[in-house]
Parts: sequence; C-alpha cells; structure tokens
Amino acid sequence: MTITPQPPQPGTYTPPQGSCTLPQGAPPPPKSGGCLKAFLIGCGIIIALGFAAVIAIVVLVVNVIKRSDVYREAYSRSISDQRVIERLGTPIDKGWWVIGSIHIDDNGGTADFDFPISGPKGKARVHASATRDAEKWTYSSIIVRPDVGGEIDVLRP
Repeated sequence: MTITPQPPQPGTYTPPQGSCTLPQGAPPPPKSGGCLKAFLIGCGIIIALGFAAVIAIVVLVVNVIKRSDVYREAYSRSISDQRVIERLGTPIDKGWWVIGSIHIDDNGGTADFDFPISGPKGKARVHASATRDAEKWTYSSIIVRPDVGGEIDVLRP
C-alpha cells in the first residue's frame, strides 16, 4: 500500500518539514534587535545615573557653602547695609546659586564666593572674600553689585 500526500488546500501554505526558507512573496520575519535595545537601555541608565550624581554633588557643595559661617555673615552684612536696602527694598532674599570656594584647615582658611540677593526693587550679586585665622573670619571685601546702579562696598561707608 502506498500513501500519497494530499495536495494543499488553495490559499494555505504548509511548509515542508526541515525547511528554513520562506515561500515566495511572504513578508520577512521581524528583526529582533534585542542586543541593541539592551545596550541602549543600559547606556541610558548609566547616563541618567551620571547626571543624577553630578546634580547631587552640586547641590551638596552649594548647601555646604550656604551653611558656613562666612557665607551667613556676608549675607547678614549685605542685607543690613542701608545703601543696599535703599537700592533693593525690603525684604531682601538670598538666591539659591552660590559660585566660589571655601577652604578651611587647622591653621585658618580662605573664602571667595558670589551669591545673588533680591528685593522688591531689584536684584544684585554679592561678592565676598575673607581669610580666617584660628579664631575668626576677616573680610577683605563684601561688594554688592545691583543690576541697576553702581556697586556698593559694604565694608566701607
């Protein structure tokens, strides 16, 4: 007895056993790209973590400077100067961004930084420079530079 295979029904396709070829006219299979996707996702995560680390370090440094004695005293002296009050109005608020550096060691230290202040009449930047001996900070300059008008030397009347 001989068995003959049945011809396929019209409109259907049954691939032969062991065949890896597509029939003519069939669309190609979708490309996976799994390795490329994993690589791009991994790189994206590493870049995002890098940005987050940089932002965290900047916020930490700014907060350390803003909590220092030299910064608080420079801010206090700036906002209590009558010329600054006349130019900016009251209340005078400090800005968030601080640029500069503070170095302290066993023998003393140095500070040189800028920070913004603002009042109802305008804005200004404060530049402060100071040195520290074993006991206290000595300011060489605290200069307020309003957006409008000349600069104000807080240390000199």
